[in-house]
Amino acid sequence: MPIDPSFVGRSYPPTEPYEVGVEKIREFADAIGDPNPAYRDRDAARALGHPDVVAPPTFPFVITFRASRAVTDDPDLGIDYSRVVHGEQRFVYVRPVRAGDRLTATVTLESIRSAGGHDMVTSRSDVSTTDGEPVVTAYATLVVRGGEQ
Repeated sequence: MPIDPSFVGRSYPPTEPYEVGVEKIREFADAIGDPNPAYRDRDAARALGHPDVVAPPTFPFVITFRASRAVTDDPDLGIDYSRVVHGEQRFVYVRPVRAGDRLTATVTLESIRSAGGHDMVTSRSDVSTTDGEPVVTAYATLVVRGGEQ
């Protein structure tokens, strides 16, 4: 059954705060194979004008993936997670994520459409500090594969 497009605009409560640590940034940079010293060394980050170690551009996925569970677990939407594949991801930055940030994400359904027997659900995750400072907006499209033909 197709996902009802009338859910577009639905927002979910903010996530619990995620404290960005230097070691988590280093681990993420290692996992993606990025040797940039600004992701590991405070002095290198400060030399670039940052107050502390900064995270790679895709690091917010750590936070937004957790937040997206509100969408995939929403019983009203009826998404069968076993049929979900990640279709697209993009980030729009206000400023870099940095060590010491305490971040929350609020997810809103941006669009729901059907194509080729599959549903595409696009969400927007607004990531901000616990003080309300906007940091990054992440857009993700999940493809919910239709039934076998």
